[in-house]
Amino acid sequence: MDVKERPEPAAAAEEEEIDGGWWSWGAGTDGQLGTGRLQDEHLPQLLPPLSSSASRPISQLACGGAHVIALSSGGRILTWGRGTCGQLGHGELANSLQPKPVKFFAGFVISYVSAGWNHSGFVSDSGELFTCGDGSFGQLGHGDYKSQCSPVKVLFFGSNHVEQVACGMRHSLVLLKGDSKHPVYGFGSGKRGQLGFSKDRIRSCSLPQAIFGFEDVNIVNVSANGDHSAALSADGQLYTWGKGFSGTSDVYLPQILDSPFKVLQVSLGWNHALMLTGEYEVFMVGGKLHGMLSDPQKLSQQKHSTIHGTPCVALNGFGEATPEKVSGLDGVKVLSISAGAEHSTLVTDNGIIMTWGWGEHGQLGLGNTFDETSPQIVSLDGLPNGNSRFCVYCGSGFTFAIKTVHLPSQT
Repeated sequence: MDVKERPEPAAAAEEEEIDGGWWSWGAGTDGQLGTGRLQDEHLPQLLPPLSSSASRPISQLACGGAHVIALSSGGRILTWGRGTCGQLGHGELANSLQPKPVKFFAGFVISYVSAGWNHSGFVSDSGELFTCGDGSFGQLGHGDYKSQCSPVKVLFFGSNHVEQVACGMRHSLVLLKGDSKHPVYGFGSGKRGQLGFSKDRIRSCSLPQAIFGFEDVNIVNVSANGDHSAALSADGQLYTWGKGFSGTSDVYLPQILDSPFKVLQVSLGWNHALMLTGEYEVFMVGGKLHGMLSDPQKLSQQKHSTIHGTPCVALNGFGEATPEKVSGLDGVKVLSISAGAEHSTLVTDNGIIMTWGWGEHGQLGLGNTFDETSPQIVSLDGLPNGNSRFCVYCGSGFTFAIKTVHLPSQT
């Protein structure tokens, strides 16, 4: 599901960054919050440091159906939460209430991670791909439909250098480094078109297959969640395929979003998608349920829209669903976005975290279980803002926030 690297710090090169604290909230009955308790939390819970040996800050966090993967800047992996399909990679089918190192990767340096509903993907700095967890739809890419409780190398890619992996509900995407002809591959469930390599309906595929349409396109990021897939190019062009948004037809081959704005980030939910533009504004498509749209009636009543003053009708890439600017953010500069299954988060340039959407499990962090139709400010008690910034990550009904503090280097 959703995973992203921290944005490059704006601080000077002579500064170093440390973890200034991390919090979790929302659904917690599988241990995914890392609190040691099997219960939902309606307010952000300050978590203890990962461990004394995890001295480097978390560089990536991946939140899945009910499990979490943490990657330190030194390439160390810890996982926790639901493990009944082997998705934690600990060699057993058991949950873990607190972060636990994945011993399999003791001799590896991991550079990228992703968490799906019940499966996980890991990329090493040498370009090897490893997967574990539920394989019943072929989403592990090993040529079979077996599940794995320890990470297993995906042999298909041989000497090719894997750059990224993106795990959706029951499918996976892979981005290769240095392949200008076929940089993106898909495998797993394909009934909604999320694999992107055939115009016909495919139940599943257990071996990676190349997705056409990206020849000579510099793809820099792939995303997957639910039955949706997306790819983002270096020049800000967004490609999407898979389940249709807002009840529109499924899309079986990648379609480019024909829009007047450059896309900096994309984050997919189960029924909606967020886009951060080059103007640091947030647009959203889909999500008529649980108040995920700032105005739930707007999409169903309005077939025409404007983006930056430009008329748009049924933008390619989302079928009949048209991206709408998220309201309540006028004059706000947004630096990052994250979409959970049915809720959304963003972080502003002054370190404010905002959430909206489905709130049944407290995943909005507002102290209640209400849905919200527009972004609301989340309060994190404990540390002053100071010279810091946040990264926020969403899973299915839960949320994590990591605070990073920049300090002058002592060298």
